[in-house]
Amino acid sequence: MHRLNRTVIFISVVFILATASTAQIADPVKVEQGLLSGATGKQPDVRVYRGIPFAAPPVGELRWKGPQPPAAWKGVREAKEFSHACWQTPYPATAVLYRSELPPLSEDCLYLNIWTAAKSPKAKLPVMVWIHGGGFTRGHADSRAYDGESLARKGVIVVTINYRLGIFGFFAHPELTAESKHHASGNYALLDQLAALQWVKKNIAAFGGDPGRVTIFGESAGSWAVNALMASPLAKGLFHRAIGESGGIFSSMPTLAESEKAGVRLTTKLGIEQHELKVLRERSAEELLKATDGEIMLAIVDGWVVPQDVHTIFARGKQNDVPLIVGNNADEGTALAPQMINTKAAFFAAGVQQRYGERAPEFLKIYPAGSDEEAVHSFYAAYRDQVFGWEMRTWAAMQSHTGHQPAYLYYFSRRPPGPQSSRFGAFHGAEIAYVFGSFVWPFPWEDADKKLSETIEQYWVNFATTGNPNGEGLVRWPAYDPAKDQALELGDEVKVRAQVNKAGLDFFDKINQPRSAAGSN
Repeated sequence: MHRLNRTVIFISVVFILATASTAQIADPVKVEQGLLSGATGKQPDVRVYRGIPFAAPPVGELRWKGPQPPAAWKGVREAKEFSHACWQTPYPATAVLYRSELPPLSEDCLYLNIWTAAKSPKAKLPVMVWIHGGGFTRGHADSRAYDGESLARKGVIVVTINYRLGIFGFFAHPELTAESKHHASGNYALLDQLAALQWVKKNIAAFGGDPGRVTIFGESAGSWAVNALMASPLAKGLFHRAIGESGGIFSSMPTLAESEKAGVRLTTKLGIEQHELKVLRERSAEELLKATDGEIMLAIVDGWVVPQDVHTIFARGKQNDVPLIVGNNADEGTALAPQMINTKAAFFAAGVQQRYGERAPEFLKIYPAGSDEEAVHSFYAAYRDQVFGWEMRTWAAMQSHTGHQPAYLYYFSRRPPGPQSSRFGAFHGAEIAYVFGSFVWPFPWEDADKKLSETIEQYWVNFATTGNPNGEGLVRWPAYDPAKDQALELGDEVKVRAQVNKAGLDFFDKINQPRSAAGSN
């Protein structure tokens, strides 16, 4: 009998310890709008809450207006399915690495998803809010590539958000500006991102998160957004660290006037009088999307959300001054401009001469075109350096010059394994699999990829936790110093190295000098 009692006590203790080790946030979770129930992740210690509305559907009269608060609900809302994606067109057939099956599309798309491994609402874990890429015209928060479970199991809460895209997110027009009390139009996507951050600030504690330790991170257009939010006075206090992966907007931003003119041209194309906003708001989403014909629409200097161009704001030290990680990949252009693999030397040299004039010899010394093969290599190197490398180094340098918080610069060079490796290399977006530990691309992943992913995730989690990516067992990553101009290479080896192609980046510094001088006044 005594032995039986001891056995029962032993089993009970084991059960209690096992339960304690996998204790989770208990459903239902109470947020401002009501009660939520989620689902268990792939591992039992993670809870996932999908399709949570952070704003009212931006339809009807709310199309091309700032996001409004979401409606409250009664009872317990199930948060187990992803929402619709925002209206967009599929990637073209040439974008072989980015094409994937789109979820259902809708203008009712302002939802977010949460992954948490917090043991209780009192855990106060750091929060990482992901802003997806896609050129501000494509993408969604529900992609399997952005599965937050691996990061969540390392001690952060992950949030992924949708935002309006294309004409729905960036359409500016004189009539829209006139009806706005802020005398601005066009940055509705940024306003959506701000609304999501405001929702996180109010509600993330219920999931075990710390609203005082929020990191925004994004890739490509998501990194453009991070750059813009650092420059926006409306974002002050909504995030405390920032990570930008392969995307900055220091070189140029359209003005409100320029964007309004583009908006008028579009309404004319649709056969709508300039003052007929009601008619425009009644047009179908499909018709509006077709009318844009794939036109890229960007965040604009509207005098409100972004009061001045980003370069000027950083030059004057008016950015949201938070610790920063930025960087780019070794082969950014290979998947974005795959057709240029057939570039001919004569064509390349002629294009350089037309674009750079008297500076062309200097350019061709850095990016030579002595043969067709060399021209292809030079095209992709120049593409990487001008569109991405210069932006990211400039971002780090300006933060180190005018901010009080450090910047950390990286260079991602790992080529995902497989038959595409020799052609695409460390392509635009390749680092996402390593940041999230998701590995959803059908590549023959190796142990080296998993090991690098563990390293990158730990840097990112450390940074979200303390504002410093360094920690035990990691190569020390020094804060960026323009005088040393070094970056942390994240590749087959993790090491601090001299700037990749410094001569090229310095060349683009000269090309962009007029803007730099104007922004420094």
